[in-house]
Amino acid sequence: MSTSWDTLTELAGTVGEGTIRDLLEKDPSRATRMVVEGAGVTFDYSRQRVDQDVIDALLALADERGVLQRRDAMFAGERINVTEDRSVLHVALRMPKTESLVVDGVDVVQEVHSVLDRMKAFADKVRSGEWVGHTGKRIRNVVNIGIGGSDLGPVMAYLALQDYSDRDLTFRFVSNVDSTDIVEALRDLDPAETLFIVSSKTFTTLETMTNAGAARDWLRKGLGDDADVAKHFVAVSTNATEVAAFGIDTDNMFEFWNWVGGRYSMDSAIGLSTMIAIGPDNFDDMLAGFHAMDEHFRTAPPAANLPLLNGLLSVWNRNFLACPTVAVLPYEQYLSRFPAYLQQLTMESNGKRVRLDGSPVDYETGPIYWGEPGTNGQHSFYQLIHQGTSTIPCDVLFFAESLNPLGDQHDMLIANALAQAAVFALGRTEDEVAAEGVPAELVPHKVMPGNRPCSVIMVQKLTPFALGALVALYEHTVFTAGAVWGIDSFDQWGVELGKVMAANLIPQLKDGVAGAPTQDSATTATVARYRAALGRS
Repeated sequence: MSTSWDTLTELAGTVGEGTIRDLLEKDPSRATRMVVEGAGVTFDYSRQRVDQDVIDALLALADERGVLQRRDAMFAGERINVTEDRSVLHVALRMPKTESLVVDGVDVVQEVHSVLDRMKAFADKVRSGEWVGHTGKRIRNVVNIGIGGSDLGPVMAYLALQDYSDRDLTFRFVSNVDSTDIVEALRDLDPAETLFIVSSKTFTTLETMTNAGAARDWLRKGLGDDADVAKHFVAVSTNATEVAAFGIDTDNMFEFWNWVGGRYSMDSAIGLSTMIAIGPDNFDDMLAGFHAMDEHFRTAPPAANLPLLNGLLSVWNRNFLACPTVAVLPYEQYLSRFPAYLQQLTMESNGKRVRLDGSPVDYETGPIYWGEPGTNGQHSFYQLIHQGTSTIPCDVLFFAESLNPLGDQHDMLIANALAQAAVFALGRTEDEVAAEGVPAELVPHKVMPGNRPCSVIMVQKLTPFALGALVALYEHTVFTAGAVWGIDSFDQWGVELGKVMAANLIPQLKDGVAGAPTQDSATTATVARYRAALGRS
């Protein structure tokens, strides 16, 4: 693939076959040297299975693959999403109003702030009680209806920043077309006090519009068929015609643009529910955190560039150490949905099998991301990480200050985080187990091989600023790895085919319409069994 790729392959047979324990013992200074900071985030990669030669070769690989040039092209608004011929400008969503970025003759930063200003005015009306529903009651419940990035971002952000939210308001999130999702979300709400935010770029997304229709039916059932839907629905969309046809006043439609990918949209109008929950000032603080990490990624030297290094380590672990997954382990309950959010961000972006030019890759790309907050995961899947047959790199994330100090519980939490990071990296040898007096027959069962690559990420406190910086860190980590792999991290064609097939199957399931001649026999047989189970002839 390149000279640096060959060098890294050689290093994988030397450094990569060694142990993190030996690396730390031979070079204790790495514990302070292999630490970088940016936008309030401290990133410690001293427990990764690398030495300086590996880091130098990874940086050389980034240079050979033109990662920084591609980064600069993204920030300049060039159409780096080649399969859709689009710019990739989520970084413009958090640029200050004083900045300017002109793309195709339009200053996109000013467009962004025009929408942000409208969002702020609307959020203030809801939060103050000025916005009232059809019966004149103030809004006390906000239900976000979306799917994918229109759901994962808002629900993750709401839970992450719940400490900053208006506790007089109830927030619910509906995404699944499974009717249970919306039925349970609405079960204890008063229609007269409920506002729906329907988020769909085209306003034709099957799951979202099905749930939006169910919400409208629920509202009319509770308030009467003549209820003013526009008092209880707003839209985040680009399709004014469909929004108006649904019954939403287009004055209450908040735009976003085709250069905003769904998984990169939580800081756009898709974040309207977040803004209502935490208030415009805190939302601005979150945008400032995003922008601070953007600027760090854009300007920091490569050897001190946090997202660049994290992305390169991802490539090292995936391609040279043959690690197929990454566990994200936030030691913070408010980040309970952060791993789920990262699943879409990372796997929808880099789950690709062809390069930008359409040629097939002959190396592994996007790893599988997963995880749970600590300490819950310790009593669930950590056993497999510690003693399973697969090597799973881990990101251990924690905050120095607790938002809810209670006795010494925060110290206990961080002790667990650091202990697990140590065991991931060092393990426990046969001699160490035996020295504890463990019976010989049990020694093999208590040995921990360690050598699980681990990055430790520390932030002072979970604030809106910190959340923005963390999300941007992973956005640019994904970008870096994708640029090295030469793939398009900003399309998602793999999502589309299943949607088309599902649309073709609905009439078969409902009415027994014959399937297409090309439909496979297994699907046809399962359709028949489903219809028989429901007594449909």
